[in-house]
Amino acid sequence: MTSILTASPLDLTGEHPRRLQNYVAGEWVDGAGKFATLHHAVTGAPVAEASTEGIDFARMVEYARRIGGPALRKMTFHERALMLKAMAQYLTARKDGFYAVSAATGATKTDSWIDIDGGIGTFFVYSSKGRREMPNETFYVDGATESLSKGGTFVGRHICVPLEGVAVHINAFNFPVWGMMEKLAPTLLAGVPAIVKPATITSYLTEAVFRAMIESRIFPEGAIQLLCGSAGDLLDHLDAQCAVAFTGSADTARMLRAKPSILDQNVRFNTEADSLNFSMLGPDASPGSEEFNLFVKEVAKEMTVKAGQKCTAIRRTLVPEGMIEPLMQALVKRLAGVKVGDPAIEGVRMGPLAAQPQVREVRKSVDAIARQTERVFGNPDEFDVLGADRGRGAFFPTLLFYASEPFRSTAPHDVEAFGPVNTVMPYKTVDDAIELAKRGKGSLVGSLFTADDAIAKQVVLGTASHHGRLMLVNRQSAKESTGHGSPMPHLVHGGPGRAGGGEEMGGVRGVLHYMQRTALQGSPTTLTRVMNEYVAGAAQKTDRVHPFRKYFDELEIGETLVTHRRTVTEADIVNFAGISGDFFYAHMDDIAAKESLFERRVAHGYFVLSAAAGLFVDPAPGPVLANYGLENLRFVKPVYVGDTIQARLTCKQKTVKEDREGQVPQGVVAWDVEVRNQTDEPVAVYTILTLVRRRA
Repeated sequence: MTSILTASPLDLTGEHPRRLQNYVAGEWVDGAGKFATLHHAVTGAPVAEASTEGIDFARMVEYARRIGGPALRKMTFHERALMLKAMAQYLTARKDGFYAVSAATGATKTDSWIDIDGGIGTFFVYSSKGRREMPNETFYVDGATESLSKGGTFVGRHICVPLEGVAVHINAFNFPVWGMMEKLAPTLLAGVPAIVKPATITSYLTEAVFRAMIESRIFPEGAIQLLCGSAGDLLDHLDAQCAVAFTGSADTARMLRAKPSILDQNVRFNTEADSLNFSMLGPDASPGSEEFNLFVKEVAKEMTVKAGQKCTAIRRTLVPEGMIEPLMQALVKRLAGVKVGDPAIEGVRMGPLAAQPQVREVRKSVDAIARQTERVFGNPDEFDVLGADRGRGAFFPTLLFYASEPFRSTAPHDVEAFGPVNTVMPYKTVDDAIELAKRGKGSLVGSLFTADDAIAKQVVLGTASHHGRLMLVNRQSAKESTGHGSPMPHLVHGGPGRAGGGEEMGGVRGVLHYMQRTALQGSPTTLTRVMNEYVAGAAQKTDRVHPFRKYFDELEIGETLVTHRRTVTEADIVNFAGISGDFFYAHMDDIAAKESLFERRVAHGYFVLSAAAGLFVDPAPGPVLANYGLENLRFVKPVYVGDTIQARLTCKQKTVKEDREGQVPQGVVAWDVEVRNQTDEPVAVYTILTLVRRRA
């Protein structure tokens, strides 16, 4: 079947709805039996049909386990990171086609940007993190070495390796692209294949992007598969090496999590559920202040972007009771300027919901909220729609409610209307606002608009236990703030309680979710050989050739240089003070030094580093190109006039750098450095990084 983006574009007339396909075991496969009809959110016309009947779900799991998993696990983190970057670039070049398809979901251009560009951007972020924060290995070493014995011959370390099953991604309807890619990025970087199961009603957009990924041939075969329709008995075929990442309603999550296959096999199950997020106006943010204006703008934006269909949207707005009237006036004025209709019409700022079933669900929730609150803006039975038929499309107006007694009104804290709906609640004190925020019983995100950092601290410490993310906004951060409703790949996305109790993304944290952390115990030498990273106490190799005379390829982990010695003099300290401008009393004042914890004058710590470099550096031109940095520096013991120091330089870790045009092939070598005194006590320990030329 031809691509949705090329010869057979998505037909929006309703005459020829496109039959979506599933990507199963390396092939595009048609469903069978009864097909679900997917409708254009603006016109109501049928645009696609989807079914997974007849799909062999067990075969999909086995194919991922047998073909996709081994192919991904052969790759290092850096290779997988470069794979994500290549895919992000490939999709970026084709995103105009995705925007055209996204219009059928009712998305405005801004909505599509959040979904499509946001999804592609997640691939870019994980590509960068994979190369910068993870090793060029097939495994990840987590944490420092743990000493388990008095003599140091028995130590411990944690290692993380990819799960050898498959990750099943069950996504929600509101973000057909971002929802898929924010899960795929950490999963594939971890080295685990995935089966993507988007929500059926907007799966035509997911399928369009997925089809482009398959056409690119960038991912190894078996790395990704797709289901457009029901997941059938897919979860029944998972085992302890598999993982499930679910986004959707808490009720569905509970049902899936309770499956015997999930419980019996202890399958990792991560949930991100919709929640009743709050935004709070600080008591200092009086009307007319920058924080007040920023608050009004943000609340209105979060109500209308994606027509309020965001799991992170603001559902509860907390305002000091003395500011309710001006806040309501400002918010109603801004909402009144939001035109609802076909996003293709100029001036339309909010499109429809994704489908008619969502309209019915939102209306049901709105009726429950309305019974305990006062509706102050909007009418679900009478509102204007530009450029479209309100009866045929999935349109819904912005609605603003007011709960005058928020501690007595339970519905706004219990019922989420997953659309452009919000409830304003007054509070008397900051402690009251904190308690109201926690009435959501666990949320993905909360936000606070205040210029008072003391209030910010109070709210953070009062609400963090109930929220996965807190955004603190003032006039300094607002210009570059990504917004209340925007999860970032660098930070965790999730929350406790009603929000699901899980976490997604969070940089490397998200990658480790798809890996098994295993404790290793053994001798330092054995662990060094296993992990390709020097562990203190391991056997060290010396050579007559200085390590700085060796190319990257020639250096061995554990290779060590023990330098000659140098005795520190008073002249060294005085000269270093003159050069550096550091005349701190402990280095220069005999009397003050005697009264200090040092009891006498000591050498500058940075002189010790400089002197150590003078001991181990080979000055002649060679394979070492540059000093790349210094990490984990500790000054363990003071160095006094007359002390003699010696350095021990050990090759700790090697990382090949990506080849770039016009740049010599190179790698980063991490060197473990110990500087010791005349009694063989460490005085300074640290890691230095050098760029070293490769022969390749």
